[in-house]
Amino acid sequence: MTHRLTAHDNHQALTHVTAHPHAAPDSVASFEHGLSPAGVRSPIHIKGLRGHDPKQNRLLAALPAADYERLLPELELVTMQFGMVVCEPGIELQHAYFPTTSIVSLLHHTKNGASAETAMIGNEGVVGVSLFMGGGSVLTRMIVNGAGYGFRLRKGILDEEFTRGGALQQLLLRYTQALITQTSQTVVCNRHHSV
Repeated sequence: MTHRLTAHDNHQALTHVTAHPHAAPDSVASFEHGLSPAGVRSPIHIKGLRGHDPKQNRLLAALPAADYERLLPELELVTMQFGMVVCEPGIELQHAYFPTTSIVSLLHHTKNGASAETAMIGNEGVVGVSLFMGGGSVLTRMIVNGAGYGFRLRKGILDEEFTRGGALQQLLLRYTQALITQTSQTVVCNRHHSV
């Protein structure tokens, strides 16, 4: 069950919680396709928004009022539980995720089985840069490293907004530049420091 947001929803009580209909708890797959690793509950879509405001994400909060109001009905509140895989390498995302209280790590895996965290995304950003930068499938494993909530936006809606060339496009491009900088710094730190 999904829930499209309206301004009225911010005043409703948390009234209904349902598990995603395609959840397969014993399957190691991706949150993006409604599946989760063994032992981790499937994503939950919540009707009612008490305490959950899309503007907890700084990118969404920075939008002009008209742009924000246009996007609001398209945003879907999702829980993001610790250890949940948002997407695996080689998969094309169908949603962009705007974390509000959760943190997502981007992990790069090498052929010899080693992995390194290349970036962390929290309420300052968006998971799914490949959606609007023309990258197609993702190159990293995206996993929830800090449980919480976020809002997701369907790829088609994001495409429409990005090609509109307005404020969201500019925010996403600036954010992508910051993410590239963070990734570069993380790679240098991983190379020269051990934990």
